[in-house]
Amino acid sequence: MAANTTGTIMRQPEDGNIRLWRYMDFSKFVALISSKSLFLNRVDRFTDPYEGHFSSLNNRLRNSIYEAKYAGSEIDPHKVASAIFDFNSFSRQWTYVNCWHANKYESAAMWDLYAKTEEAIAIETDYNSLAAVLPSEAQLGFVEYIDFDTEWMPENNATYPYLHKRKSFEHEKEVRIIVQEIPRAKSGVGFDREAVNDKHGISLDIDLNQLIKSIHVSPTAPKWLVDLTDTVSKTFGIDAHVKQSDLYKAPIK
Repeated sequence: MAANTTGTIMRQPEDGNIRLWRYMDFSKFVALISSKSLFLNRVDRFTDPYEGHFSSLNNRLRNSIYEAKYAGSEIDPHKVASAIFDFNSFSRQWTYVNCWHANKYESAAMWDLYAKTEEAIAIETDYNSLAAVLPSEAQLGFVEYIDFDTEWMPENNATYPYLHKRKSFEHEKEVRIIVQEIPRAKSGVGFDREAVNDKHGISLDIDLNQLIKSIHVSPTAPKWLVDLTDTVSKTFGIDAHVKQSDLYKAPIK
């Protein structure tokens, strides 16, 4: 069992030992270690309304580009353009994502963005370890950041919208897990466009001790949270070392 990192169009790291971080509040940490699974959220439930969409330039130029491409042929370029737009809109509810921050160092910005209170946790791993615990249907790789107003996103693969984000999010340095469960039509041909997804997301069972290298507690958290995190981790059989971040520790005189 391992994620799809060779048969995917997602960019891979030069060094598989690159450090990855996932920042979360304490309740999500408990949910993670008690369920022994990673939760992947539906793309259409994300806050960013551009998530999983083609760029604005694609939507503006799509018709004219396919008119030129299929000029003189029997293919209706407008049907092609419409089919691409419609399938992308449909697939968003059947595409699930889990996000990680790639960084050699702990990030003060990520604590502020994704850990809203002092009761926050960051789990640390590396790229190879994350890839190893994921199922083969999961794609893993880096998100690409583009200008949605001026850059064309390739349309020859339906996965492209899910591995691109706007440049405003470039600070996230995101490594993304993508799983798609687009329902097939009962006939076996094409997809069931009438299907409605009633799930908020999916959970992937994983070996947490293979995944988690260390557990960091917020640098501003009280001491009792560090002790509680250590106790809860041991209760659920997590071997990784628990330590409080020293990000804001006073310098030694």
